[in-house]
Amino acid sequence: MNIDSFNIHNDLSIVDSMVQFSHLIQSTLSRVGASHELSLIQIRLLGILRDREPTMQQLAQYLNLDKSSITGLIDRAERRGLVERTVAPNDRRGFNVKITPAGMQLVHVVGLEIERQIHAVIEVLTETERSHLTALASKIIESASV
Repeated sequence: MNIDSFNIHNDLSIVDSMVQFSHLIQSTLSRVGASHELSLIQIRLLGILRDREPTMQQLAQYLNLDKSSITGLIDRAERRGLVERTVAPNDRRGFNVKITPAGMQLVHVVGLEIERQIHAVIEVLTETERSHLTALASKIIESASV
């Protein structure tokens, strides 16, 4: 085996591992969400709203959704009492979205369950391996955000 084929096989192995790891995490999020009648996109929405009050347009960008999709998503979350719209201070025609106390409570409960299940998945790693995984994942995420 020459060096070029070795690199191709390593790259495929990395890609395959990353895709399978992503699938494992997404499955965990979906399973926990389903037990609380939340879709994956609703979990992402509530995660965004934990510490900010974005405009509808900003939410659409964060979630990569079009205007009609974000409106429907917010309508459903609002009906459940998880979020509320407020008039945007800089644009009287626009709205900001903020999480309600009920939404924050759900984020807390769901967050603890997600944390518990992810910790169960990574318990096969040593503390050093967990630290390395955290550092590597952070580095990848940071570089992809640029």
